Amino acid sequence: MTDTTPHTPGPTTGPASADGSGRAPIPVRVQEVLDRAVAEQGFPGYSVQIRQGERSSFGAAGFADTGSGRERLPQERFRIGSTTKTFAAILLLRLEAEGVLSLDDTVETWLPDLVRGNGNDGRSITLEQLLSMTSGLFNYVLDEDILVRFNGPGFLEHRFDSFTPEELVRTALAHPPEHSPGQGWNYCNTGYFLAGMIIERATGQTFARQVEQHLARPLGLTSTYVPGEEKDIPGTHARHYSRLYASAPDAPVYDVTELNASAAWAAGGMVSSTTDLNHFFAALLRGDLLPPAQQARMFTTAPTPEGKWLPIPDTTYGLGMSSLTLAGGDTVWGMGGAINGSFCFTYGTRDGGLVISQSINCDWGNPIGAFAELLDTALRSPSLRPKGI
Repeated sequence: MTDTTPHTPGPTTGPASADGSGRAPIPVRVQEVLDRAVAEQGFPGYSVQIRQGERSSFGAAGFADTGSGRERLPQERFRIGSTTKTFAAILLLRLEAEGVLSLDDTVETWLPDLVRGNGNDGRSITLEQLLSMTSGLFNYVLDEDILVRFNGPGFLEHRFDSFTPEELVRTALAHPPEHSPGQGWNYCNTGYFLAGMIIERATGQTFARQVEQHLARPLGLTSTYVPGEEKDIPGTHARHYSRLYASAPDAPVYDVTELNASAAWAAGGMVSSTTDLNHFFAALLRGDLLPPAQQARMFTTAPTPEGKWLPIPDTTYGLGMSSLTLAGGDTVWGMGGAINGSFCFTYGTRDGGLVISQSINCDWGNPIGAFAELLDTALRSPSLRPKGI
């Protein structure tokens, strides 16, 4: 029997910093990156939380709410977009470690007759290829009808539309594959919808309950959850602002905090905080969340084709995990995410000793460039730079 019990997120607190405040001072040059990004790119607010071992520091510029002038806070919630993929990948890898399934299984094994038509064949696609984005499946978010609904003015009319995973998978399957399974790489949310469906089929529980039971609750991630049909973000949260992807700097700004995240679900629908994300990624990077075999598989990455993912050179992708090499030569590991009105980025050193989570509460400008600059600045700061790199 499938578990359909709704999830109720906990209060907006999380793993505490050493002094309990989350507000130890950040390096001056890191604060300068925040201030400059807000001033030059017009971001409403930009926050960063830096975790060194068990110590945390927090910095911000701009506002969580431009109407009230409320400042950004370390415990505030926001939508994390594709960082959701890391949670989904871990759940599938844990099921492999438990012997419930194998990443070498085909999609057909778990979802019979679903992935068929237009050259798509679930009998030839493995679960690992779903996570590594090498399945070749069309990314449903690029479907013309979906683009009309969620980009530009159409988003204001359709942001509360509800979708089932099956609907969006069928949308993807109306298109031929981008390439044969395992013979290329394309950023693909469809694969993570299928992964979420397989997690539910294999466990008899919802994806939301699996995240709560196996990751959020054991780690004390009290601001981290998978929304259901609710449109609001409960508790302390940043307002999310959008120009509907218009490029003009004077384009109207809309508050799009409330939306139905079912169109993103296991590929990008979760909510979290910088506090929780730092705690989660530190545990993952240390090797606390997966057995060694699955950890190694998750972190086995391949270069991403130029122009097909982050506009940063020297990026690689594994299974819900990526690495990028910064301008200063340091390599960091983690994941980023974007959804209407929100960008976030959480990356750290390979041993998890230093993890940095960033959030910008809008969807314009060059957030990824700002994130990369801040990471590079932080790792070059004497007070933060880990020994040995």
